[in-house]
Amino acid sequence: MSLKTVMNKSARVLSRLGSTTVRKFSSDKHAKPSSFATKCASLYSAREGADRGLSPPVYFGSTFTLDDAHHGARLHEKREAAYADDDGFVYARWGTPTNEATARQIAALEGVDDEKSPGGTMLFGSGMSAITSSLMATLKAGDHAIFPYTVYGGTHEFLEEFAVHWGIEVDFVDAAGPGGPNNYRAAFKDNTRVVYTETPANPTCRLTDLAGVALAVDDRYGAAVDQVGSDPSDRTRPWVMTDGTFATPYHQRALSIPGVDVSIHSATKYLGGHSDILAGAVTSRSEAFLHGLSKVQKLITAPLNPMDSFLLARGIRTLDVRMQRHGQNAMKVAQMLEDHPMVASTFYPGLDSHPDRYMADATFTSGRDADSEEGDVTQTYGGMIAFIVDGEGDEALRRARNVCESLRVFNLAVSLGGVESLVEHPASMTHAMIPRETRLAGGLPDGLVRISVGLERASDLVEDLRSALDRCDEDAASDSDGSVAQA
Repeated sequence: MSLKTVMNKSARVLSRLGSTTVRKFSSDKHAKPSSFATKCASLYSAREGADRGLSPPVYFGSTFTLDDAHHGARLHEKREAAYADDDGFVYARWGTPTNEATARQIAALEGVDDEKSPGGTMLFGSGMSAITSSLMATLKAGDHAIFPYTVYGGTHEFLEEFAVHWGIEVDFVDAAGPGGPNNYRAAFKDNTRVVYTETPANPTCRLTDLAGVALAVDDRYGAAVDQVGSDPSDRTRPWVMTDGTFATPYHQRALSIPGVDVSIHSATKYLGGHSDILAGAVTSRSEAFLHGLSKVQKLITAPLNPMDSFLLARGIRTLDVRMQRHGQNAMKVAQMLEDHPMVASTFYPGLDSHPDRYMADATFTSGRDADSEEGDVTQTYGGMIAFIVDGEGDEALRRARNVCESLRVFNLAVSLGGVESLVEHPASMTHAMIPRETRLAGGLPDGLVRISVGLERASDLVEDLRSALDRCDEDAASDSDGSVAQA
């Protein structure tokens, strides 16, 4: 279903509720206002036909008019779900037309767009809100969850600062490469309720064999059996979740892998694509999971607001072409890094030297459809690269910081996936909250630098990085007049 079709459907629903198109005061239950104050406070709308605009409207309303009291009762009695039904919307904390339309578009990208399917997507105010809401929907005191060592720093912080204090037992495993599924298997317990993956991993770009992990879960707990109308806690098989932010559905449609239950994205990144919103997306085929997630969103977190939902949908329209350019540029940058004498290691799934290269072509689908023919798309491997500056300990830390601070085309900033290229030093930035021993165990050495390759001319990016690496032993990143350059 197209975004415009969904918005038009939402408009028709709202029209039945009396909150869209022209309010004809003489023909509905509202009297035509005659006083100045009542005219100010009354609802006036565009005439019928306004929904023909090529760009979908943004519904900012926090509440929605009702047909009658019974209509309000029905809406409040409904079981929480990802989408509204034909009764429409009641209150923005429970969802809005703009939010739902964008959510349906992401669900379509994930392959969950069958009108008869109970699955769907829900949008949140940040990637972390999407992650924590998914975990709160499925975990309770006494449960056990398994996470990869190389997990996003914010996810690790939530586990250490909140989850363990709520009585949830957490173990970490090496999830990458051929040994990943068996490492998860060895950590299984009778009370395991979440098996969490992040692939490609942040920031090392290591890959996890999702099919192998799901099969390991099936071998121990059996295949998933979800009943519509049940709760997430009713299921004994763990929920298999994956954070696929680095790949996006352009490269990786995790829910097409049997046994994978939940796909999570920080939509702040590639899906939005312009570094101007915070957003998170969670998609599942399970009605039970989405019910639990909806309840968490309604009572604890919140849906993505209408304006950012609109901006996210606008960004998604160029996702296909942006991801092509990200990947093409990243390959050229990665090849330069691999050959530079001050780079000890380069982690990019498209390089033959990458430890998980054997999985890369299958993981990075590059926007292929089932009916795509050879030559229809160019194989790419995403826009994220990690590399380790040569050196040990403090020397590596110093050199890596100098590289980051010497760049003039790349921007020194956290986040990723925007049209502009970004660089960051995990040891002193995104993963600074993780103990050094844990960080090293997860494959994040002191000299590791992460770059998000943008849409600039590839040669500009290559020369910027090469120049910074050539000067990495210089302790100040300053202009010729001695002033420190702005990143």
